[in-house]
Amino acid sequence: MNHFFTIIGGMGTMATESYIHQLNLRTPAHQDQDYLDYILVNHATVPDRTTYILDNNAASPVPPLVTDFKRLSALKPDFFTLPCNTAHFFFDQFQAATDIPILHMPREAVADIKLKYPAAKKVGLVATRGTITDGIYDREILAAGYDLAKPTEAIQKKTDQLIYDNIKDNNVVDRALFHGLVQDMFTQFDCDVVILGCTELSLAQEREPITDLPIIDSQSVLVDQTLKLALKQQKNITYQP
Repeated sequence: MNHFFTIIGGMGTMATESYIHQLNLRTPAHQDQDYLDYILVNHATVPDRTTYILDNNAASPVPPLVTDFKRLSALKPDFFTLPCNTAHFFFDQFQAATDIPILHMPREAVADIKLKYPAAKKVGLVATRGTITDGIYDREILAAGYDLAKPTEAIQKKTDQLIYDNIKDNNVVDRALFHGLVQDMFTQFDCDVVILGCTELSLAQEREPITDLPIIDSQSVLVDQTLKLALKQQKNITYQP
């Protein structure tokens, strides 16, 4: 392959599968050869990112992921994608391990607000406890000039239940739970837009979509940015989401 990109996935596996599915669906393809060239690393055994962020005595996800970036860099992909929001807490360490660019999912998601909802002022965030705690979205949202609303403990418990008990543990999406926790962010905080800042929430959005509220789906934005870069480099095609 002359041009390809590499996906460092498996965090979790079903969410990565959702990313790949959307990537392939949106690719303007009419035959096998029209699809994109890429390498998928489904590193499912990477230690849990949230567990480590909340307790630094737990196993760290950083060494195995740094190793992935170093090893895969030897193949010279055009760029990397990392479809796990929580893992972006360690983004600087990953980028320092390679001279190949890594798409920054939270940064791209926040940039998408201005394009889709230019009048937005208050941005709500739903995500894992790790992402809520590590502040990776906080910095991007505040730097872009928005007010930030983070979930109450009650909303976070619903989010944890959906991510871990429903999706990671049983591969099911509780539609009422998903729609309810997102609606709570609008009702309780008067948000103008809410970011789905976890790829399991993006999977929920794929299976049980919220269509009547202003949502920024971080993984969907990453899909679009992946296609934009890859199609330009591989096919010399300009991609319009």
